[in-house]
Amino acid sequence: MKQFLTFLCASTVLLAQHATKDDWPHYGGERSSWRYSELNQINAANVKKLVPVWVFQPGEIDGGLQATPLVIDGVMYLITSKAKVFAIDAVTGKELWHYNYQLPAGFTIFYGPWNRGVAVAGGRVFFGTLDNFVVALDQKTGKELWKVNVEDAGQCGCNITSAPLIAKDKVLVGVTGGDSAHRGYINAFDQKTGRHAWRFWTIPGPGEKGAETWSGDSWKYGGGSTWMTGSFDADLGLVYWGVGNPAADFYGGSRKGDNLYTDSIVALDADSGKLKWHFQQVPHDVWDWDAAYECVLFDADVKGVKRKLLLNVNKGGYTFVLDRVSGEFISAWPVARNINWIKGVDAKGQLIGRNEPEVGKAKTICPSIGGGRSWNQGAYSPRTGLFYTTGQEWCQEVIAREEKPQEGKEFFGGTFTLKRTPVGSVGSHLDAYDPITGEKKWGFEYKYLLLASVLATAGDLLFTGDPEGNFFAMDAKTGKKLWNFQTGSGHRGSSISYGVKGRQYVATPSGFGSALAGLMAQLWPEAENFKPGSAVFVFALPEEGQ
Repeated sequence: MKQFLTFLCASTVLLAQHATKDDWPHYGGERSSWRYSELNQINAANVKKLVPVWVFQPGEIDGGLQATPLVIDGVMYLITSKAKVFAIDAVTGKELWHYNYQLPAGFTIFYGPWNRGVAVAGGRVFFGTLDNFVVALDQKTGKELWKVNVEDAGQCGCNITSAPLIAKDKVLVGVTGGDSAHRGYINAFDQKTGRHAWRFWTIPGPGEKGAETWSGDSWKYGGGSTWMTGSFDADLGLVYWGVGNPAADFYGGSRKGDNLYTDSIVALDADSGKLKWHFQQVPHDVWDWDAAYECVLFDADVKGVKRKLLLNVNKGGYTFVLDRVSGEFISAWPVARNINWIKGVDAKGQLIGRNEPEVGKAKTICPSIGGGRSWNQGAYSPRTGLFYTTGQEWCQEVIAREEKPQEGKEFFGGTFTLKRTPVGSVGSHLDAYDPITGEKKWGFEYKYLLLASVLATAGDLLFTGDPEGNFFAMDAKTGKKLWNFQTGSGHRGSSISYGVKGRQYVATPSGFGSALAGLMAQLWPEAENFKPGSAVFVFALPEEGQ
């Protein structure tokens, strides 16, 4: 009995660290990136009764609405594509305050406009900007408290489009620039003062470990962007971040070597930023296969032994599972059917049968530059033990070319044209997988690309949306579609669930946009008619008497 109570207590603590309840305090729910809510008032039996209770329109449709709203103590925090920040009453939808970030006159936007979220901690709201600043606002009033420039955006051709990460007393931000002549990094700032705490260069310079994996001076402009939000294990004191592709994207002749730490997961000490371990998924990437997506932290049995694990889906359409204490490779499995850039991954995590672009020669590569999956995040449910993620089926014709870097300018090293798939139809699917083995439990097919994140709840539900404006709920155990609501514009952001005074809510941003959305018309001409927009829709079950 004592052993059972000890196990139950440990399981409860673990769930509290990874699952959300009344609040949705971080970009991925909690900093383990499960995107899982412990709330179960809304469930598979009653989800058909869901009704909209309020809608908030921030008034800015350029770039769509890609953010994840946060909810803390009954207040929702939302950011638009051009960094207009709102505090909203999470029950009524009433605006409490807003802050409108002003870009410099004549500023050229290199990536975007879009912004995927804020972070909240210590009475402050933090966000990054298109001109490469980090800003802190007073959580109660929206008043600007500090503003720090990371690097000259005009010089680097980079900016901050992802939500910051909170780790201890610091706020961490990544950077874009993987498709330009730029050297990537992760930065940490003191939450209270904005004082710079540390910087981790994703590409080592001369004399640093890993510098030997770059030929000549290619390290100077080698990409390695960190354009999505990392994760944090408070018990281990480690920050986990996925790193993007090397530049030039398709031509690697001038950067011979493995090109560390691009296409890697890096584990950093939260206090110092020092590298504890790394695992490179794609050495010498010549396909633009970022490993920059979410790092899902979970514990599970591997061959009868309980392990602390990390799951990351990369842009090449492969999932890598690692031991998050040591970085040891556990397994790898695909989320897309049309993959020909490699033949597979061996038992040690090494790539088998590379199929690389060639200079001056057209070559069909699957998936396309848009990825076997995009940055929209999957979800992990401890109730089902499954990981839910989308996969994308499309290919491209690539012609590599030699290209010399110009600081801060585009640096692709080739051209691409989207193509249809050799197997099956172009499109996407949402699937349920065993997170260790990749065994697929069920699949949901869709004719276009599913580009919204997935939300899982303790009501055994999944929520997500599509480009046509449908926000819908599915049975997490079977994949059956249970409920649908038309929001008027497509979904590219991330839905959440939260609770206030005993009532559960589900909220979703609606507003289609992003670079990937812009590519769709090459294969689906009707995608040009997908409606823009920018609104947050909030749903709940009817209250008694309604």
